[in-house]
Amino acid sequence: MTATTPDTGLRARLRRLAVSVIAAAGVAVLAAPGVATAADQAPADDERRVELHVSAGLRGTVAPGTSSSAIVTIDNGTASELTAGQVEIELGSTPLADAEAVSAWLDEGETTGSLVPVGDDATKPAEAGGSTTTTVFLPQETIAALTPGVYPLQASLTGARTGDSGGERAASWDTTATSVLVVAPSSASPVGVLVPITATPANGALLSADELSALTAPEGALTAQLDGVSGTAAVLAVDPAILASVRALGTTAPESAREWLTRLDELPNARFALQFGDADATVQAQAGLPQLLAPLPFAGLLNPAAFPQQQVTATPGPGSDATPGPSPTTTTAPAIPDDEELTAVEGALPRILWPEDDLTQTDVTAFAGYLGQGTTTVVSSDTAGVRAAHATAGGQDLLVTDAATSAALSDAAAAVDAAERQRLLAEAAAHLFLAQSATAGAPLLIGLERDETRTADALRDAISAVDSVGFELSAVRATPAVAATLPETVAASRAADLANLLADEQALTAFSSILSDPSVLLSPERMRIMRTIAVGSSASVFADKVETHRIQTTATLGSVSIPPSSTIQLLTANADLPIAVRNDLPWPVTVQLYASPSDPRLEVTPMIETVVQANSSTRVKVPVSARVGSGELDLRLSLSSPTGVPIQSAQSVRVAVRAEWETIGLIVFGGLAVVLIALGVVRTVRRKRREAVEEQAVEAAVEELIEEKEAAARASTEHPDPPATKGPRE
Repeated sequence: MTATTPDTGLRARLRRLAVSVIAAAGVAVLAAPGVATAADQAPADDERRVELHVSAGLRGTVAPGTSSSAIVTIDNGTASELTAGQVEIELGSTPLADAEAVSAWLDEGETTGSLVPVGDDATKPAEAGGSTTTTVFLPQETIAALTPGVYPLQASLTGARTGDSGGERAASWDTTATSVLVVAPSSASPVGVLVPITATPANGALLSADELSALTAPEGALTAQLDGVSGTAAVLAVDPAILASVRALGTTAPESAREWLTRLDELPNARFALQFGDADATVQAQAGLPQLLAPLPFAGLLNPAAFPQQQVTATPGPGSDATPGPSPTTTTAPAIPDDEELTAVEGALPRILWPEDDLTQTDVTAFAGYLGQGTTTVVSSDTAGVRAAHATAGGQDLLVTDAATSAALSDAAAAVDAAERQRLLAEAAAHLFLAQSATAGAPLLIGLERDETRTADALRDAISAVDSVGFELSAVRATPAVAATLPETVAASRAADLANLLADEQALTAFSSILSDPSVLLSPERMRIMRTIAVGSSASVFADKVETHRIQTTATLGSVSIPPSSTIQLLTANADLPIAVRNDLPWPVTVQLYASPSDPRLEVTPMIETVVQANSSTRVKVPVSARVGSGELDLRLSLSSPTGVPIQSAQSVRVAVRAEWETIGLIVFGGLAVVLIALGVVRTVRRKRREAVEEQAVEAAVEELIEEKEAAARASTEHPDPPATKGPRE
């Protein structure tokens, strides 16, 4: 797929970078016997460091008056073994009052109260590139003195060293790690987690069979999302484009994808459908669209052979009283699903939108115009100004997610490292405690960020850390709504980009008239636009996606053209000029080639229609007739669709007319013919003469022979021979 995915995990990465900086700053310089002082400094390479992680209780939470334990994990990222050291746990006695105090402690190690040591233990050595874990017991009396609240927790490592290895100098690692311990009350308000189920194809349209095979494999990303929510009360926000991708393949869909779809339908979790491709409704409202974007018909993307045959009965019109009508006929046809069937999310709650948070009261009112009265919009507490899960603003229904808890829990769900995840879960528990304290028992919602790379374990840990057993979204929507106030204005910076994308789509719509079925181009294009404006992209990522899409559109509009040509030599007064037409699209196109000369002394057939096959070039023969013997002129060429839509603007090709060369050629060939004929006549005469001489010689020889024979005969008659005398008888 260059297919793009939502911009996720940024907060977690920045937090890990901050922890790394703090850890590096906390490295103490110690002198050891026989080692120079400079040799005790920790390596400067960020990839070769020792990191400390600490968490306490169950995902950072303990019940009042109970004992617990702190888990300290040491990651040795250096190239040599880390020796044993000593770890000490300290706990603050003054609770952190709000989200700002929690962030100040976790990010910068700043707190108003003092820290008290509550336990320590020796650590084990950690091999190069490995890790080690130490458990420090926290006695009951330590926690019994704490009232419900969020308390700063810190672990300190001392005495651990890495030796000289691979040319690196020995270093001492004295560092700290911060976390929180939440002492939770015995009862708390119900909490639900909204989990988006999304997947982005490489081509921006529908997921291919190969992509679905990979995503729904045992280790695939879509499988991980279902594994993570299974057994929880999470509310699923499903992108219908995933379901349409599977169903559009019919019987050719991978078996694993069909099983995944069945498994999704069988999950008991409440769910609602995101807009197709997870498109953002906020930018559509701010762009002034009269209705939400929707995918164009899928028919051109479906292969009828991939769907089973079904019997179709055709009932003809009724006959008259005197003549009964023909009987119904039964035929077979592919059972092709319609667009609604392809995108349906079984059991989905209707009219719920989860857009970007940069919305206004006007936008939410527009949503009701899109989907009808009773539309519910999911917004964050930062936008709504309240933290209770159910709210109303300007008469419009809202579901509110707690912003701080959602951000921390999203980071935890994205964390691959288990130790890092526990620290983030403790942070999420702290923000959740503060939110519950502020809402006085009202239900709370947490919305995970869009993220298509979460592991099943991380997602399950994150949901299980906060959601309430038996949580029901319908019950939340039935609770009294608190009053919220949405912003009146925001900087609608993305609306202009959407307007440009839709203008490009109009250009492609006109361009698609060269295709026998324009939907093969336009339907994927609409899907790509909707994915370009998908929820979850930062401003920079969104700008990059828009630019990439517009570059692709420009390339598509230029995919059918007349390549540049060198000067064409016209050596005769009447000829067919070969003009190349290139088609880089994966479908055949029908175009009309228009030609007009810059000089009336050249007559040209003005229009020729031709079909150019997919991913190929063809030469169109343009008949021309020259009225001038010699000269150069320009031939203007352009392409249009059969409906007259310009496909390529006019361009010129130089034509060098050398029509007199035809006369010269005729004279030359005529002269050659005369010479050849003359040579033939001469040869014939000479041959005839030679044959006549030979015949005369033969006749003279014959006559001479005859005369000799006649003379011999006369001589014989005139002088006869005497009679022969007989000899003596023996």
